[in-house]
Amino acid sequence: MQEPRQQDALARALALGVLSDAALGDRLVVRARHGDGAQDALGTLTARTADTVTIETRRGPLDVRLADVVAAKPVPPPPAPRPRRP
Repeated sequence: MQEPRQQDALARALALGVLSDAALGDRLVVRARHGDGAQDALGTLTARTADTVTIETRRGPLDVRLADVVAAKPVPPPPAPRPRRP
């Protein structure tokens, strides 16, 4: 059985791989360390530099430092809006 640190390192490596392979416009969820906890960013990948990725969320763009990334994965598009009831 792997130790928690090994599992964390593996998850981080996989997340960084997802982020490097993702194309601009892909929908992702990215979890990053934030203070004493973590913060999730769900949205569209709009920019990438050597140190950050930018995720366009419903609340606006969020720059996530790669050094803080804990996990990342692609997600499907949001469901279509439901029609309003009369």
